[in-house]
Amino acid sequence: MSAGTPDPLAGFDATIHAPNRLRICALLDAAGEADFVLVQKQLDVSASVLSKHVAVLMDADYVEQRKAVRDTRQRVWLRLTRQGREAYQGHLAALRAIVGPPDPTP
Repeated sequence: MSAGTPDPLAGFDATIHAPNRLRICALLDAAGEADFVLVQKQLDVSASVLSKHVAVLMDADYVEQRKAVRDTRQRVWLRLTRQGREAYQGHLAALRAIVGPPDPTP
């Protein structure tokens, strides 16, 4: 890599890289906003496990939550922050740089 070439791994983010956190970010990037229970079902994890991963992402300012009452029940909605979306996109770019282009031979 030359001095003028940006480091393709610069966007690698250890906070996002944990498999469940990567899946949370992918789901929220696609959905925009998602109910906590939906995310829990999609990831097939316990509420406790999801809460721990969401807390890590919130501490990094990558995810924010919104609480709302619906049908007399409180629901928690999750979404990526702008910083979280940028970090997720940068992390995906770094992973693509690590993997490289697909092998053209069958």
